[in-house]
Amino acid sequence: MSDYLWQTLTPLLFFSFIWMLFRYIDTAEEVEKIQQERTEMELKFLKSQINPHVLFNNLNTIYSYSIEKPGKAPDLILRLSDNLKHVLYESNSEKVSLSKEIQFIDNYIAFHKIRTEGLKQINYQTSTDKEHYKIAPLLLITIIENAFKHSTINSVIDINISVKENILTCICKNNYNEKTVKSPNAIGLKNLKKRLDLLYKNKYELVTDKTTVFKVSLSLNLL
Repeated sequence: MSDYLWQTLTPLLFFSFIWMLFRYIDTAEEVEKIQQERTEMELKFLKSQINPHVLFNNLNTIYSYSIEKPGKAPDLILRLSDNLKHVLYESNSEKVSLSKEIQFIDNYIAFHKIRTEGLKQINYQTSTDKEHYKIAPLLLITIIENAFKHSTINSVIDINISVKENILTCICKNNYNEKTVKSPNAIGLKNLKKRLDLLYKNKYELVTDKTTVFKVSLSLNLL
C-alpha cells in the first residue's frame, strides 16, 4: 500500500511542481513586460516635457532676429532645422551618437549667446578622447538649460563637457537667484534624475551645490 501511494504521489508532485514553475515563469515575464512598458511610457513623458521648451526658445530668438538683424536669420534657421531633426527623429532612438548630441548642444548655446549678448558671459568647452561614444538623447541639455534659466543678468555661465575612458563629465556653473531655484515648478533636474534612474541606474552620479554659485555635476558611465 505504501509503495503504491508513493508511486502515485511522486508523478503528481512532479507535475504539480512543473505547473507551478511554468506559472511562475509566465508571471515573471508578464511583470517584466509591464515594467518595460511603464519605463518606456515614463521616458516618453519626460522627453515630451523637454522638447517643446527648448524649441520654443529657439523660435523666439529667430523671430527677434528676423526683425532686428534679418541677415543672421538664415543661419539660425539652419541650426534650428538641425535641432528639429535631432529631436523629432534621432531622439526616438534608445541611444544616439554623442557627437550628434553635442552638435545639438552647440546649436542651443549658439542661440543663447545671441539672446544674452551683452548680458551674460558664456564659457563653453567640450572634449572627447574617442569618437564612437553613444548616449541617451536629450540628457545633458537639461543641465545646460537649467544654467541659463536660473542665471542672473551680468553673470558668467561655465559649461564643460568631457569624456575620458568611457566616463562623461558635465559641469555647469552659474550665479543664480535663490528664489527661482527653489521654485516647486523647477522640474528640469527632477526629470533628469528620473531619466538617469531609468536609463543608467547605478552608473551615474548627479550632484548639485549651491554654496557660492549654482553648480551641477554629472558623472556618467557610457558603457
